[in-house]
Amino acid sequence: MDNLTAGKLFLVPTPIGNLEDMTFRAIRVLKEADVILAEDTRTSAPLLKHFGIDKKAYAHHQHNEHQASAEIVRFLKEGKKVALISDAGTPAISDPGFLLVRTALQNGLDVECLPGATAFVPALVNSGLPADAFVFEGFLPVKKGRHTRLKKLAEEERTIVLYESPHRLLKALEEFMEVMGADRQASVSRELTKLYEETVRGTLTEIKSHFENNILKGEFVICIAGKAEEKKAKKHYDSDR
Repeated sequence: MDNLTAGKLFLVPTPIGNLEDMTFRAIRVLKEADVILAEDTRTSAPLLKHFGIDKKAYAHHQHNEHQASAEIVRFLKEGKKVALISDAGTPAISDPGFLLVRTALQNGLDVECLPGATAFVPALVNSGLPADAFVFEGFLPVKKGRHTRLKKLAEEERTIVLYESPHRLLKALEEFMEVMGADRQASVSRELTKLYEETVRGTLTEIKSHFENNILKGEFVICIAGKAEEKKAKKHYDSDR
């Protein structure tokens, strides 16, 4: 296949809350795209309208991405520019996109990911925990394999970054306290870039206490100190006694 005549797949980050975080380049790519794919067209429609992008978006989500990828590759081979957006943030980061990227690459097609919004980066930087080395876990398994994964993470020496939903937050904090210790330092951010953005820092016990007495709304990013950081903090505390 001649790559000079083939199209290109663009992964386009969209704001996680504040529309001012949309980049000029992202708007241009979406305006120039022949096909726009969206995780949820009902969510993407207001975004596209806001930025004057008068194009129909086609659904591409976890329930149809296996079947849809072959057709999208056909579009790319015909020379079309295809742009993929998720509901918020960067596609393929705990969102649909990975399978499409892999399929495009396996077919020798060009893939380009634009830089832009993603929730875990500001949450990590705001946490006050080491950000020079970290492990991003996304959403942990809900049931099968969850406890095994938590036990492995308890031994992780880098800062741990996870996503969690509102209705599972308190239970998740309880589980972290059980396997990592109630005094493990952590940070929880919610509603990032929005009007009621909040970041709570402290021990897992302190954070759980805070959210037991406050409304649980929005998507949550949890950052937990790695085991090495806990050892360092304890050593510093002991030396000051």
